[in-house]
Amino acid sequence: MASEDTHYHLLRILEANPEATQRELAEAMGVSVGKMHYVLRGLIDKGLVKAHNFRRSDNKRAYLYQLTPAGVAEKVRITRRYLARRREEYERIQDEIEVLEAELKDRGAEGREQ
Repeated sequence: MASEDTHYHLLRILEANPEATQRELAEAMGVSVGKMHYVLRGLIDKGLVKAHNFRRSDNKRAYLYQLTPAGVAEKVRITRRYLARRREEYERIQDEIEVLEAELKDRGAEGREQ
């Protein structure tokens, strides 16, 4: 099963670049084409993305992937949760940096005394 972060990143990419091929999407996400097909098929099956075949395309297998209204709403919900997780991560990192800086400051004073 694909993670919510995977869905978040894919929905963002599709919203900005609906004509991307599955190969391009896989490269952008850093996953295999097979995994991209699986994740994309899941979003289509959930009704979050609709695939339209290019009618005037020389490549009859080319698709336009559009977020449905439900897809846009889900993207907003996922984005809120993603942002909250990233903020928590940011705050934990800030706390860790403060502790490390304090340790270095203390060790710096010890190093000068010897």
